[in-house]
Amino acid sequence: MNICIFGASSDIIDEKYSKAAYDLSAEMAKKGHGLVFGGGGCGVMGACAQGFFDNKGYILGVAPDFMTEYNVFFKGCTDFKLTKTMAERKTFMEDNADAFVIAPGGIGTFEEFFEVYTLKQLGRHSKPIAVFNPFGFYDKMLEMLKYTVDEKFMKNASLELISVFDNATDLINYLENYSGNKVDVKGIRYAFLGDEKSE
Repeated sequence: MNICIFGASSDIIDEKYSKAAYDLSAEMAKKGHGLVFGGGGCGVMGACAQGFFDNKGYILGVAPDFMTEYNVFFKGCTDFKLTKTMAERKTFMEDNADAFVIAPGGIGTFEEFFEVYTLKQLGRHSKPIAVFNPFGFYDKMLEMLKYTVDEKFMKNASLELISVFDNATDLINYLENYSGNKVDVKGIRYAFLGDEKSE
């Protein structure tokens, strides 16, 4: 399975987040999975790549042309794809991944997460989306999603399109045992589902 991991590229974040990302990626590589990522060599992104590299895992880096001037790429990628734009980069990553993991990150990671989340809600893919939440990094974001449901801007069924984990073992087990069905787009958009029927 090729797993796309979105995460921070910053090298000034607390090392605990990079360590958690490294450990997760190392376990994925040991289980024979491959990595699809944004190509960076620093922060969470670099830690993920290093975890795969140290355990002989496949690594596909994807980055837009303009980033070559910054010399920030991970040097040990198995394959590397340069794209013309950020949008093309995301599409290539999405098309070449069997699953998505959202590791701690900033606005770029948020944007990537919400794109694959939205595409799943629209029935454009049925791949698993796992939010990796070490040290409660995403607690506030998850609270906001629940508040969005409470205020009826989103159906509760939409929350079931993602799963949240704070440890590597449970997250990997989820990805390996996931059997995704095509999303009932009309059901989510127009009807109250599950426990919402009683509202």
